[in-house]
Amino acid sequence: MQSFSTGTTYSTFHDYRRQLHQQPEISGKESQTSLQLQRWLAAYEPHELIKDLGGAGFCAVFDSRKAGPTLLFRAELDALPIHENNAFAHASKVAGVSHKCGHDGHMAVLLALASRINAQPPARGKVILLFQPAEETGAGAALVLADERFTALQPDYVYALHNLPGYALGEVLLRDGAFAAASAGLVLELQGKTSHAGHPEQGLNPATALSELLQALPELPQQLGAAFGLITIVGCQLGERNFGISAGEGSLACTIRAFEQAHFEKIQQAALDLAKSIADKHGLDWSFSWHEAFAAVENHPQCNQKVAAAAQKLGYVQQQVADPFRWSEDFGLFTQKYPGSLFGLGSGEDCPALHHPDYDFPDALIEVGSQLFFQIIREELG
Repeated sequence: MQSFSTGTTYSTFHDYRRQLHQQPEISGKESQTSLQLQRWLAAYEPHELIKDLGGAGFCAVFDSRKAGPTLLFRAELDALPIHENNAFAHASKVAGVSHKCGHDGHMAVLLALASRINAQPPARGKVILLFQPAEETGAGAALVLADERFTALQPDYVYALHNLPGYALGEVLLRDGAFAAASAGLVLELQGKTSHAGHPEQGLNPATALSELLQALPELPQQLGAAFGLITIVGCQLGERNFGISAGEGSLACTIRAFEQAHFEKIQQAALDLAKSIADKHGLDWSFSWHEAFAAVENHPQCNQKVAAAAQKLGYVQQQVADPFRWSEDFGLFTQKYPGSLFGLGSGEDCPALHHPDYDFPDALIEVGSQLFFQIIREELG
Protein backbone atom coordinates (compact mmCIF):
# COMPACT_ATOMS: atom_id res chain seq x y z
CA MET A 1 0.00 0.00 0.00
CA GLN A 2 1.40 3.38 -1.02
CA SER A 3 0.47 5.96 1.59
CA PHE A 4 0.75 9.72 2.05
CA SER A 5 1.98 11.66 5.04
CA THR A 6 -0.60 11.82 7.82
CA GLY A 7 -3.66 13.88 6.92
CA THR A 8 -2.75 14.25 3.25
CA THR A 9 -5.06 13.13 0.43
CA TYR A 10 -5.13 13.55 -3.32
CA SER A 11 -7.54 16.46 -2.91
CA THR A 12 -4.66 18.30 -1.24
CA PHE A 13 -2.55 18.04 -4.38
CA HIS A 14 -5.52 18.92 -6.60
CA ASP A 15 -5.80 22.12 -4.54
CA TYR A 16 -2.07 22.78 -4.84
CA ARG A 17 -2.23 22.29 -8.61
CA ARG A 18 -5.14 24.68 -8.98
CA GLN A 19 -3.45 27.34 -6.88
CA LEU A 20 -0.38 27.06 -9.11
CA HIS A 21 -2.65 27.30 -12.15
CA GLN A 22 -4.13 30.56 -10.87
CA GLN A 23 -0.74 32.24 -10.40
CA PRO A 24 1.41 31.28 -13.42
CA GLU A 25 4.82 32.79 -14.11
CA ILE A 26 6.69 32.79 -17.41
CA SER A 27 10.17 31.37 -17.99
CA GLY A 28 12.87 33.01 -15.91
CA LYS A 29 10.32 34.76 -13.67
CA GLU A 30 9.16 31.85 -11.48
CA SER A 31 10.22 33.25 -8.07
CA GLN A 32 6.80 33.19 -6.37
CA THR A 33 6.01 29.72 -7.75
CA SER A 34 9.31 28.49 -6.32
CA LEU A 35 8.72 30.02 -2.88
CA GLN A 36 5.20 28.59 -2.68
CA LEU A 37 6.45 25.11 -3.55
CA GLN A 38 9.17 25.32 -0.92
CA ARG A 39 6.57 26.27 1.71
CA TRP A 40 4.40 23.28 0.81
CA LEU A 41 7.39 20.92 0.67
CA ALA A 42 8.48 21.83 4.20
CA ALA A 43 5.62 19.66 5.53
CA TYR A 44 7.25 16.61 3.92
CA GLU A 45 10.61 17.17 5.60
CA PRO A 46 13.25 16.86 2.89
CA HIS A 47 16.73 16.55 4.33
CA GLU A 48 18.05 19.40 2.21
CA LEU A 49 16.82 22.17 -0.08
CA ILE A 50 19.30 23.43 -2.67
CA LYS A 51 17.95 26.78 -3.83
CA ASP A 52 18.53 29.21 -6.67
CA LEU A 53 19.39 26.61 -9.31
CA GLY A 54 19.33 28.22 -12.74
CA GLY A 55 17.35 31.10 -11.27
CA ALA A 56 14.25 30.12 -9.28
CA GLY A 57 14.89 26.37 -9.50
CA PHE A 58 15.61 24.17 -6.49
CA CYS A 59 16.15 20.58 -5.40
CA ALA A 60 14.55 18.78 -2.48
CA VAL A 61 16.83 15.94 -1.35
CA PHE A 62 15.60 12.91 0.59
CA ASP A 63 18.64 11.01 1.87
CA SER A 64 18.53 7.59 3.55
CA ARG A 65 22.14 8.12 4.73
CA LYS A 66 22.89 4.65 3.40
CA ALA A 67 24.76 3.62 0.26
CA GLY A 68 22.68 3.21 -2.85
CA PRO A 69 21.71 4.82 -6.16
CA THR A 70 20.61 8.44 -6.46
CA LEU A 71 17.37 8.89 -8.41
CA LEU A 72 16.26 12.27 -9.76
CA PHE A 73 12.70 13.23 -10.71
CA ARG A 74 12.08 16.54 -12.48
CA ALA A 75 9.15 18.94 -12.84
CA GLU A 76 9.04 22.34 -14.55
CA LEU A 77 8.11 25.69 -12.97
CA ASP A 78 7.24 27.88 -15.93
CA ALA A 79 4.01 28.80 -17.70
CA LEU A 80 3.42 30.21 -21.19
CA PRO A 81 2.57 33.69 -22.52
CA ILE A 82 -0.89 32.47 -23.64
CA HIS A 83 -4.26 33.97 -22.67
CA GLU A 84 -6.53 31.40 -21.01
CA ASN A 85 -10.02 30.89 -22.45
CA ASN A 86 -11.32 28.76 -19.58
CA ALA A 87 -13.85 30.22 -17.12
CA PHE A 88 -13.52 27.68 -14.29
CA ALA A 89 -12.82 28.80 -10.72
CA HIS A 90 -9.07 28.10 -10.88
CA ALA A 91 -8.47 29.97 -14.15
CA SER A 92 -5.31 32.06 -14.44
CA LYS A 93 -5.43 35.40 -12.64
CA VAL A 94 -2.46 36.72 -14.61
CA ALA A 95 -3.38 38.44 -17.86
CA GLY A 96 -1.86 36.77 -20.91
CA VAL A 97 -0.07 34.03 -18.93
CA SER A 98 -1.31 30.49 -18.21
CA HIS A 99 -0.22 26.90 -17.60
CA LYS A 100 -0.96 25.51 -21.06
CA CYS A 101 1.68 22.77 -21.04
CA GLY A 102 0.66 21.14 -17.76
CA HIS A 103 3.65 22.17 -15.69
CA ASP A 104 1.28 22.97 -12.80
CA GLY A 105 0.30 19.29 -12.84
CA HIS A 106 3.91 18.11 -13.08
CA MET A 107 4.75 20.14 -9.98
CA ALA A 108 1.77 18.66 -8.14
CA VAL A 109 2.98 15.16 -9.06
CA LEU A 110 6.32 15.83 -7.34
CA LEU A 111 4.56 17.31 -4.29
CA ALA A 112 2.50 14.11 -4.01
CA LEU A 113 5.68 12.10 -4.46
CA ALA A 114 7.35 14.05 -1.63
CA SER A 115 4.44 13.15 0.66
CA ARG A 116 4.80 9.46 -0.21
CA ILE A 117 8.54 9.56 0.44
CA ASN A 118 7.96 11.24 3.80
CA ALA A 119 5.51 8.48 4.77
CA GLN A 120 7.72 5.63 3.48
CA PRO A 121 11.36 6.78 3.23
CA PRO A 122 13.75 4.83 1.00
CA ALA A 123 15.86 2.18 2.73
CA ARG A 124 19.00 3.19 0.82
CA GLY A 125 20.30 5.80 -1.59
CA LYS A 126 18.88 9.26 -2.29
CA VAL A 127 15.89 10.78 -4.05
CA ILE A 128 16.19 14.23 -5.62
CA LEU A 129 13.10 16.19 -6.62
CA LEU A 130 14.15 18.89 -9.06
CA PHE A 131 11.85 21.83 -9.72
CA GLN A 132 13.42 23.34 -12.82
CA PRO A 133 12.88 26.83 -14.26
CA ALA A 134 12.66 27.99 -17.87
CA GLU A 135 11.88 24.73 -19.67
CA GLU A 136 9.79 26.43 -22.34
CA THR A 137 12.72 28.51 -23.61
CA GLY A 138 15.26 25.68 -23.42
CA ALA A 139 17.42 27.67 -21.00
CA GLY A 140 16.60 26.08 -17.65
CA ALA A 141 18.20 22.65 -17.92
CA ALA A 142 21.51 24.08 -19.10
CA LEU A 143 21.62 26.56 -16.20
CA VAL A 144 20.86 23.86 -13.64
CA LEU A 145 23.43 21.46 -15.08
CA ALA A 146 26.09 24.19 -15.03
CA ASP A 147 25.69 24.72 -11.28
CA GLU A 148 28.41 22.97 -9.26
CA ARG A 149 25.97 22.32 -6.41
CA PHE A 150 23.80 20.28 -8.75
CA THR A 151 26.76 18.48 -10.30
CA ALA A 152 27.84 17.41 -6.81
CA LEU A 153 24.58 15.48 -6.39
CA GLN A 154 25.66 13.05 -9.13
CA PRO A 155 22.33 11.40 -9.97
CA ASP A 156 22.62 7.87 -11.27
CA TYR A 157 19.27 7.93 -13.08
CA VAL A 158 16.92 10.75 -14.10
CA TYR A 159 13.17 10.61 -14.75
CA ALA A 160 10.47 12.98 -15.94
CA LEU A 161 7.00 12.73 -17.42
CA HIS A 162 4.88 14.80 -19.75
CA ASN A 163 1.13 14.71 -20.17
CA LEU A 164 0.04 14.05 -23.77
CA PRO A 165 -3.41 14.95 -25.11
CA GLY A 166 -4.82 12.60 -27.73
CA TYR A 167 -4.06 9.43 -25.75
CA ALA A 168 -6.27 7.58 -23.27
CA LEU A 169 -6.23 9.09 -19.78
CA GLY A 170 -3.45 7.57 -17.70
CA GLU A 171 -1.92 5.52 -20.53
CA VAL A 172 1.88 5.25 -20.14
CA LEU A 173 3.75 6.04 -23.37
CA LEU A 174 7.32 4.83 -23.81
CA ARG A 175 9.98 4.69 -26.47
CA ASP A 176 13.60 3.54 -26.22
CA GLY A 177 16.16 5.86 -27.77
CA ALA A 178 14.87 9.04 -29.41
CA PHE A 179 11.66 10.21 -27.70
CA ALA A 180 11.48 13.94 -28.54
CA ALA A 181 13.27 16.00 -31.15
CA ALA A 182 16.27 18.26 -30.83
CA SER A 183 15.46 21.74 -32.07
CA ALA A 184 16.79 25.28 -32.24
CA GLY A 185 15.77 28.59 -33.72
CA LEU A 186 18.16 30.08 -36.28
CA VAL A 187 18.14 33.74 -37.32
CA LEU A 188 20.10 34.73 -40.41
CA GLU A 189 20.87 38.42 -41.01
CA LEU A 190 21.85 39.63 -44.49
CA GLN A 191 23.43 43.04 -44.94
CA GLY A 192 23.70 44.81 -48.31
CA LYS A 193 23.33 48.49 -49.19
CA THR A 194 20.27 50.64 -49.73
CA SER A 195 19.71 52.75 -52.85
CA HIS A 196 16.95 54.78 -54.43
CA ALA A 197 14.13 52.50 -55.56
CA GLY A 198 14.48 54.08 -58.99
CA HIS A 199 18.11 52.95 -59.19
CA PRO A 200 18.29 49.53 -57.49
CA GLU A 201 21.48 48.75 -59.43
CA GLN A 202 23.29 51.33 -57.31
CA GLY A 203 22.63 49.37 -54.11
CA LEU A 204 22.81 45.78 -52.95
CA ASN A 205 19.37 44.37 -52.23
CA PRO A 206 19.27 41.00 -50.35
CA ALA A 207 15.90 40.04 -51.87
CA THR A 208 17.27 37.47 -54.31
CA ALA A 209 19.48 35.88 -51.67
CA LEU A 210 16.54 35.67 -49.26
CA SER A 211 14.36 34.05 -51.89
CA GLU A 212 17.05 31.44 -52.55
CA LEU A 213 17.32 30.70 -48.82
CA LEU A 214 13.53 30.46 -48.49
CA GLN A 215 13.50 27.77 -51.17
CA ALA A 216 16.69 25.91 -50.28
CA LEU A 217 16.59 25.68 -46.49
CA PRO A 218 13.41 23.53 -46.18
CA GLU A 219 14.85 21.08 -48.73
CA LEU A 220 18.19 20.77 -46.96
CA PRO A 221 17.38 17.99 -44.41
CA GLN A 222 16.23 15.58 -47.12
CA GLN A 223 19.52 16.09 -48.95
CA LEU A 224 21.48 14.98 -45.88
CA GLY A 225 20.13 11.48 -45.43
CA ALA A 226 17.10 9.37 -44.60
CA ALA A 227 16.91 10.26 -40.90
CA PHE A 228 14.11 12.64 -39.93
CA GLY A 229 14.98 16.33 -40.16
CA LEU A 230 12.92 19.45 -40.64
CA ILE A 231 13.58 23.13 -41.28
CA THR A 232 10.50 25.30 -40.86
CA ILE A 233 10.52 28.95 -41.95
CA VAL A 234 8.91 30.98 -39.15
CA GLY A 235 9.62 34.54 -40.26
CA CYS A 236 11.17 36.69 -42.97
CA GLN A 237 11.76 40.42 -43.27
CA LEU A 238 13.18 42.57 -46.08
CA GLY A 239 13.82 46.27 -45.64
CA GLU A 240 10.86 48.45 -44.71
CA ARG A 241 7.63 49.51 -46.40
CA ASN A 242 9.16 52.62 -47.95
CA PHE A 243 8.49 52.84 -51.66
CA GLY A 244 11.41 55.12 -52.39
CA ILE A 245 14.11 52.84 -50.96
CA SER A 246 15.52 49.61 -52.35
CA ALA A 247 16.13 47.41 -49.29
CA GLY A 248 19.64 47.03 -47.94
CA GLU A 249 19.08 44.40 -45.26
CA GLY A 250 16.95 41.37 -44.60
CA SER A 251 16.55 38.54 -42.13
CA LEU A 252 15.13 35.06 -42.03
CA ALA A 253 14.12 32.97 -39.02
CA CYS A 254 13.64 29.23 -39.07
CA THR A 255 13.40 26.29 -36.70
CA ILE A 256 15.63 23.27 -37.22
CA ARG A 257 14.69 19.93 -35.69
CA ALA A 258 15.70 16.28 -35.89
CA PHE A 259 15.22 13.16 -33.80
CA GLU A 260 18.89 12.20 -33.51
CA GLN A 261 21.30 14.65 -31.89
CA ALA A 262 24.14 13.92 -34.35
CA HIS A 263 21.85 14.37 -37.37
CA PHE A 264 20.50 17.59 -35.86
CA GLU A 265 24.01 19.02 -35.52
CA LYS A 266 24.75 17.99 -39.11
CA ILE A 267 21.71 19.93 -40.33
CA GLN A 268 22.71 22.95 -38.23
CA GLN A 269 26.14 23.11 -39.85
CA ALA A 270 24.74 22.54 -43.33
CA ALA A 271 22.30 25.44 -42.85
CA LEU A 272 25.16 27.77 -41.94
CA ASP A 273 27.24 26.57 -44.87
CA LEU A 274 24.32 27.20 -47.21
CA ALA A 275 23.75 30.69 -45.83
CA LYS A 276 27.42 31.58 -46.25
CA SER A 277 27.47 30.26 -49.81
CA ILE A 278 24.42 32.27 -50.86
CA ALA A 279 25.56 35.43 -49.06
CA ASP A 280 29.02 35.22 -50.65
CA LYS A 281 27.52 34.66 -54.09
CA HIS A 282 25.56 37.91 -53.82
CA GLY A 283 28.32 39.92 -52.11
CA LEU A 284 26.38 40.29 -48.85
CA ASP A 285 27.65 40.42 -45.31
CA TRP A 286 25.86 37.94 -43.07
CA SER A 287 25.59 36.85 -39.46
CA PHE A 288 23.63 34.27 -37.51
CA SER A 289 22.34 33.59 -34.02
CA TRP A 290 20.81 30.56 -32.29
CA HIS A 291 17.76 30.72 -30.03
CA GLU A 292 15.85 28.36 -27.73
CA ALA A 293 18.05 25.32 -28.29
CA PHE A 294 16.84 21.89 -27.11
CA ALA A 295 18.86 18.67 -27.14
CA ALA A 296 17.19 15.46 -28.30
CA VAL A 297 15.57 13.39 -25.56
CA GLU A 298 17.18 9.96 -25.79
CA ASN A 299 15.70 7.43 -23.38
CA HIS A 300 17.87 4.72 -21.88
CA PRO A 301 16.33 1.25 -22.34
CA GLN A 302 17.13 0.25 -18.75
CA CYS A 303 15.30 3.27 -17.34
CA ASN A 304 12.36 2.68 -19.66
CA GLN A 305 12.21 -0.92 -18.43
CA LYS A 306 11.90 0.39 -14.86
CA VAL A 307 9.02 2.65 -15.87
CA ALA A 308 7.34 -0.21 -17.73
CA ALA A 309 7.74 -2.55 -14.75
CA ALA A 310 6.24 0.08 -12.43
CA ALA A 311 3.29 0.58 -14.79
CA GLN A 312 2.70 -3.16 -14.99
CA LYS A 313 2.89 -3.54 -11.20
CA LEU A 314 0.31 -0.77 -10.76
CA GLY A 315 -1.95 -2.05 -13.52
CA TYR A 316 -1.61 0.91 -15.88
CA VAL A 317 -1.99 0.44 -19.63
CA GLN A 318 1.23 1.13 -21.50
CA GLN A 319 2.14 1.61 -25.14
CA GLN A 320 5.42 1.64 -27.02
CA VAL A 321 5.10 4.54 -29.46
CA ALA A 322 6.43 3.88 -32.94
CA ASP A 323 7.95 7.28 -33.72
CA PRO A 324 9.56 10.03 -31.66
CA PHE A 325 7.58 13.20 -31.02
CA ARG A 326 8.41 16.28 -33.05
CA TRP A 327 8.13 18.66 -30.11
CA SER A 328 11.18 19.37 -27.94
CA GLU A 329 11.86 19.20 -24.21
CA ASP A 330 14.95 20.49 -22.43
CA PHE A 331 15.05 17.29 -20.36
CA GLY A 332 17.07 16.16 -23.37
CA LEU A 333 20.14 17.76 -21.81
CA PHE A 334 19.71 15.52 -18.77
CA THR A 335 19.37 12.38 -20.91
CA GLN A 336 22.50 13.39 -22.85
CA LYS A 337 24.41 13.39 -19.54
CA TYR A 338 22.72 10.72 -17.38
CA PRO A 339 20.78 7.51 -18.10
CA GLY A 340 17.15 8.51 -17.98
CA SER A 341 13.59 8.30 -19.20
CA LEU A 342 11.05 10.90 -20.25
CA PHE A 343 7.73 9.12 -20.67
CA GLY A 344 4.26 10.29 -21.60
CA LEU A 345 1.01 10.08 -19.69
CA GLY A 346 -2.14 10.23 -21.78
CA SER A 347 -4.31 13.15 -20.70
CA GLY A 348 -7.42 12.09 -22.59
CA GLU A 349 -8.32 11.50 -26.21
CA ASP A 350 -10.55 14.60 -26.21
CA CYS A 351 -8.26 16.78 -24.09
CA PRO A 352 -7.39 20.12 -25.76
CA ALA A 353 -3.91 20.20 -27.27
CA LEU A 354 -0.87 21.45 -25.40
CA HIS A 355 -0.33 25.22 -25.74
CA HIS A 356 -4.04 25.62 -26.63
CA PRO A 357 -5.96 28.38 -24.76
CA ASP A 358 -8.53 25.81 -23.53
CA TYR A 359 -6.03 23.28 -22.14
CA ASP A 360 -6.08 22.26 -18.45
CA PHE A 361 -4.07 19.49 -16.77
CA PRO A 362 -6.26 16.55 -15.66
CA ASP A 363 -6.06 16.20 -11.87
CA ALA A 364 -6.39 12.41 -12.18
CA LEU A 365 -2.82 12.27 -13.54
CA ILE A 366 -1.40 13.47 -10.22
CA GLU A 367 -2.21 10.05 -8.79
CA VAL A 368 -0.89 8.17 -11.82
CA GLY A 369 2.38 10.10 -12.04
CA SER A 370 3.20 10.05 -8.33
CA GLN A 371 2.41 6.33 -8.04
CA LEU A 372 4.66 5.50 -11.01
CA PHE A 373 7.56 7.54 -9.65
CA PHE A 374 7.15 6.10 -6.16
CA GLN A 375 6.99 2.55 -7.47
CA ILE A 376 10.32 3.12 -9.25
CA ILE A 377 11.78 4.33 -5.93
CA ARG A 378 10.45 1.30 -4.06
CA GLU A 379 11.92 -1.11 -6.59
CA GLU A 380 15.30 0.63 -6.71
CA LEU A 381 15.78 1.86 -3.13
CA GLY A 382 13.58 -0.46 -1.07
